[in-house]
Amino acid sequence: MNIQRMTIALYPGTFDPVTKGHLDVLSRACSLFDEVVVAVSEGNSSKDTLFDASERVRLVEENLKIHKNATVSSFSGLLVDYALEKGASVVIRGLRAVSDFEYEFQMAQMNRHLDSSIETIFLMPNEKYFYTSSQLIKQVHLFGKRETDLVPQNVLSALREINRFDRGKDHS
Repeated sequence: MNIQRMTIALYPGTFDPVTKGHLDVLSRACSLFDEVVVAVSEGNSSKDTLFDASERVRLVEENLKIHKNATVSSFSGLLVDYALEKGASVVIRGLRAVSDFEYEFQMAQMNRHLDSSIETIFLMPNEKYFYTSSQLIKQVHLFGKRETDLVPQNVLSALREINRFDRGKDHS
């Protein structure tokens, strides 16, 4: 009897907010693996998030309709523990530029140290997204009046809603 093993990949991140660059990497991962779980980090003490974890999960989920083999969930704790819980043998990380590599390399090495059965695969997005980051998106959309076409429509609407709400606040 020949039993085929299904390859499950975990695509972790804060996704605050999810960008078209994230979705491009997700699309690439979905073409390579049987199942891709977008793993939205519930919290990281070094990052303040604009959207809470449930909002970030919703914003990602609304963009998964074209990917029949992708799901989204949130997690907390160590990534390798969550990967084992989900049965994932691969962690997907997006690399935009050389500046990403050092941090991602350190994380991949630590994850390998914690569990050598989990491989990290680096995928590069389309070159039009190389300079895109969630942090830059938030700065442009929240502190300016410009739109970038670098986020999906549901994220743009969510950012506009925050802008609308924030502009009505008294900042004195």
